[in-house]
Amino acid sequence: MPSTVVHVGLAGLLGIALLGDRFDTRAIVVVMAATALIDLDTLVGIYWQGAHRAVFHNVFVVLIPAIVLYWDVNWRETSFVRSRWGAYGYHVAWVTLVCVFVAHILLDAFYNGVALFWPLDTTFYDLSGEFYLSNHDGIVQTFVEISTNDGSPSVDDSSVRGTTADTHYYTGFDPGPDAEPDTERIFPIASSGELFVTALAGYLAVGYRVWDDLRSPGEDE
Repeated sequence: MPSTVVHVGLAGLLGIALLGDRFDTRAIVVVMAATALIDLDTLVGIYWQGAHRAVFHNVFVVLIPAIVLYWDVNWRETSFVRSRWGAYGYHVAWVTLVCVFVAHILLDAFYNGVALFWPLDTTFYDLSGEFYLSNHDGIVQTFVEISTNDGSPSVDDSSVRGTTADTHYYTGFDPGPDAEPDTERIFPIASSGELFVTALAGYLAVGYRVWDDLRSPGEDE
């Protein structure tokens, strides 16, 4: 599964692209830090069964702040965000929400699943699958499979991993409720070459942009 290292690296890549000419060191740090904070439910899961990949790994973590932000800027007589940080802060806030959702919540959904609609629905939805073009079957996707066995469409069991009551995601911080004292604790950095390259590209790109941003104007050619 993607580690926090990978999530933050991908958020860095997205942040660079979406921030555009509003990129600066402070903005990208906000984007990457917010993306990392989503994994704090790993620690919550030590004391609360099923909390990891549920408490912070759901659409409401992004949707509720997005609604509040839109209301604040477009409906309030005086916007708190605009009055304090201007258009810059408004843009950074939106970029942060997009990066949190895409680089963390959605990415985890495609790697072993998340409780997308917690707390309204405690089901973990696993969108792991493939998307390809076949000369026999045409365009095929197996991320979300729909079943019509009972006459009405519903998410197939292959896309459901379990619920917060019976599913535990093992981490280095939380190897499980029944773990032995000497259980090996593994803190993943990258579980595949693809994820390693993604993370590395993100950190290198952010490093370059930060260095370029901090250079004095006199050094620019």
